[in-house]
Amino acid sequence: MSVLLELAVPLILAFVGLHAVVSGTDVFPALCRGAAQGLITLKDMLPTLIVLFPAVYMLRASGALDALSELLEPVMAYIGVPPETVPLALVRPLSGGAATAVAAEIIKSSGADSLAGRTAAVMIGSSETTFYVIAVYFGAAKIKNTRHAIPAALLADLAAFLLSARVCRMFWG
Repeated sequence: MSVLLELAVPLILAFVGLHAVVSGTDVFPALCRGAAQGLITLKDMLPTLIVLFPAVYMLRASGALDALSELLEPVMAYIGVPPETVPLALVRPLSGGAATAVAAEIIKSSGADSLAGRTAAVMIGSSETTFYVIAVYFGAAKIKNTRHAIPAALLADLAAFLLSARVCRMFWG
C-alpha cells in the first residue's frame, strides 16, 4: 500500500502528460493560462483577506473574545456544552489557525481524553471557518451580496457545535 501512495503523484503526472500527448494539448500554454487565471482569482480575493486577518487578530487581542466567552460559559454549561470549548465555538467561524490554537490549548489543559478535549476535537472537525470560506469563495466568484449565506452558515456552525457536544457527552460523558 505504501508503494502505491509513493507512486500516486508521479502516476497522476504521467497520466496528465499522456493525456496531453494523446489529445494534442500544448501543455506549457495551458499551464500559463491556468496560472494567469489563478492570479486573477487571487487579485479578486486578496482585499477581503487583507481585511479579514487583521480583524480576527484585533478581536482576539482586544479581549472581546475572552469577555464574550466568559459571558456565554454559564449558558453553554447549562445546555451541556463543556465551558472550556466556548472560545473554540466563537473563534472557529473566524479563523482556522486561531481555532486550532484554541483547540490545542483545550486539549493541553484538559487532556486529550477529557470530555472537553474530545468535544474540541469533534467541534473543530465538524465545523468550518465560515467567514474565511465566504470571503474566499464569494470573492473569487465576485459575489458582493451574500444574502442568506452568512446566517445559514453560522446556523450550521452552531448546529455543529451543539451536536458535537451532545454526541461527545453521549459517548464519553
